[in-house]
Amino acid sequence: MNWKLIFLLSMFGLAMGIATVFVIPSKIEPAFWLVIFLFCAYVIAKRRPGLLFLHGLLLGLANSVWITAAHVLLYNAYISRHSQEAAMMRSASLPVSPRVIMALTGPMFGLISGVVLGLFALVAGKWVKSPTAPASQAIA
Repeated sequence: MNWKLIFLLSMFGLAMGIATVFVIPSKIEPAFWLVIFLFCAYVIAKRRPGLLFLHGLLLGLANSVWITAAHVLLYNAYISRHSQEAAMMRSASLPVSPRVIMALTGPMFGLISGVVLGLFALVAGKWVKSPTAPASQAIA
């Protein structure tokens, strides 16, 4: 496992966690994530020829830690700029704080995004030639 690579790539999660609070609206957020996922999948495939799926999965979980922390800590700013999410929180009628709901659902989104990122990394591994991969693993 290349924990340093996972940590460094998870800085996109930290940046997106903060950016989605103050700058990036929910409607265009998926486009940013697609570009980030494609880039991260490429880097994982290039730097880590083995365990591609696992690296992508763990990166998705690491991203969710950063994003959830940013959204929970900056909750008032986040909700003031995300009316649709605020309406969902109000309609949930659960006996817990919206911050607790965010903290509980964040890891689930991280797991789902990690599976997607892991699959992207597997596909990238088929196309990207890693300098440390045996010739039988890399496709030119």
